[in-house]
Amino acid sequence: MDNRAEVSAFLRSRRDKITPERAGLPVYGQRRVPGLRRGEVATLAGVSVEYYTRLERGNLGGVSDSVLDALARALRLNDIERDHLYALARAANTGPAGIRRRQKKAVVRPSVLRLIEGLHDQPAYLRNNRMDILAANPLARALHCEVFEVEPVNTCRFAFLDPRATRFYADWERVARGAVGVLRVEVAKHPYDRELSNLIGELSTRSDAFRTMWGAHDVHVYTDGTKRFRHPAVGELELVHEMLDLPGENGLSITVYSADPGTPAADALQLLASWAATQDQDQAAAPTEGER
Repeated sequence: MDNRAEVSAFLRSRRDKITPERAGLPVYGQRRVPGLRRGEVATLAGVSVEYYTRLERGNLGGVSDSVLDALARALRLNDIERDHLYALARAANTGPAGIRRRQKKAVVRPSVLRLIEGLHDQPAYLRNNRMDILAANPLARALHCEVFEVEPVNTCRFAFLDPRATRFYADWERVARGAVGVLRVEVAKHPYDRELSNLIGELSTRSDAFRTMWGAHDVHVYTDGTKRFRHPAVGELELVHEMLDLPGENGLSITVYSADPGTPAADALQLLASWAATQDQDQAAAPTEGER
């Protein structure tokens, strides 16, 4: 990924979203830009037009934290967008060699696997920064049974390339935009991650929806919330999810779904567990190739 291109596109996309009225600036005459002009952003940030123009051309080398903070205020960035701007600046000031040296292959510890497997009544899985599911307990496999049909198991690839995704995710567009936003954040942190670049290239080539959402340059971070699923066997489930980053690991996180006791979602989870157990019994009873 070209960091300068990422910086330039991100700053332009944020500038286009801010109207003069929202920024507290007077409006005179006909405007030819959808948002703020470069000069208006420069004024709000307290820098020269020439300096801001250099930044928007993608050159964040040597930029101080005070300037980044001023830009964040001028462009009305939220916390996630501000962190994204800082990540872009770190990548610009570190360079390819330093970033590549720091990147290490993620290793799944046995204790993490035991933790996931121990959550018997809650779907839980481990994923990396490319949204590959690296490990999952039986209930998570049952919940995402269609996702697990294709290797490597990747929720973002499923969301954009599998036609069943729009049925499975009841709020497909929200889920899809969130996934794209997560990949945007990861690109800023790991601009020279070849596997991440390959995934984005594949999705951009094969999915018009992904390509459109990617072009918006929006960013997102999963923490907690609710998600609605339409499972092919047990129907609709509205589940609460928590995202737990693993300290010291390179982009690994655990996602856990749950439901409040006594709710329809809790009943649906129990039904899902029964369905999963039936599936396991059927597979165990099926004759092997040599027995046929």
